[in-house]
Amino acid sequence: MLTYLTWHMRAFPVRCYDEVDEEQRSLRHVAFDEDLDIYVAAASLAETLHARDTGGLDGVVAYEHLYGPAPEGPVPTLHDGAETISAATFEEMWLLGRSARETDWDTKPRS
Repeated sequence: MLTYLTWHMRAFPVRCYDEVDEEQRSLRHVAFDEDLDIYVAAASLAETLHARDTGGLDGVVAYEHLYGPAPEGPVPTLHDGAETISAATFEEMWLLGRSARETDWDTKPRS
């Protein structure tokens, strides 16, 4: 079962939104820098792995340049200050983050 969370990065003005699996691993991740008013990430673990499998390190670097990094470890839990959000709220943030990252880099993903 998927869970949707929002949380603040420690020591940074960044609000994160994550779709997490049962092991608290982020499947899709959005990070918004509140001070700069920009999305710094809108990354998918599956897409990152696909980039690695098809393009090696260069593929991952290119993917992360466009969409930012996906978290490598578990994201904060409710006990760590994360809050649950609805799937619809996450999807809204996901679409905003993806659109912003593509617009910021004037790049569209290859089909």
